[in-house]
This record gives sequence, structure tokens and C-alpha cells, in this order.
Amino acid sequence: MSNTVVLISILIMALVTALIRFIPFFVFGRKKTPAYIEYLGKVLPAAVMGMLVVYCLKDMRFDEYVNFVPGLVGVILTVIVQALKRNPIYSILAGTIIYMILLRVI
Repeated sequence: MSNTVVLISILIMALVTALIRFIPFFVFGRKKTPAYIEYLGKVLPAAVMGMLVVYCLKDMRFDEYVNFVPGLVGVILTVIVQALKRNPIYSILAGTIIYMILLRVI
């Protein structure tokens, strides 16, 4: 793949990302945001996180401890760190790091 193709691809992705971010400002302008959009802004982050957890754990097998301990410990640590620190970055990093370490050690 040539450098030109890569550059054009990056520019298109940047443009699409910027458009997605700016669309709400074009649609709503200075008007008050509708109540259903505010509601979705409150409930969707938790719903998406829940779906991601289910997706990540859906193939977990419980036939041997090697198959489920890293994922289970990672999820538990993520929940504990989130409850204590209330910072998604810390909790996701802690869970991911312990998960990757346990994958290599166990």
C-alpha cells in the first residue's frame, strides 16, 4: 500500500470523526437539547459498558481454572477500583493489566 493511500485513508477517517462530533451542534444549534437525548446521554454509557462486559465474558469456560480466573479477577478488580476511585481510566487500566499478567503467569 502506498503512502498516498494511507494518507488519504487517515484524512477521510479524521473528517468522518470530526463530522460525527459536530453533527449535534448543527442539528440542535443553540436550542435546548431534547429530554430524550439528555436521558440517552445518562443511560447509554452504563449500558454500553454492560454490553462490553457481557461480550468479553461470553466465551469464558469454567472447565479449568486457567480458562476463567484471569477474566474473573480482572472484572472483580475493575469493579473494586471503580468503586474506590470513581475513575474509569484507573479501573480499566487496573483490570486490563492484571488480566494480561494473569494470562501470562497462569
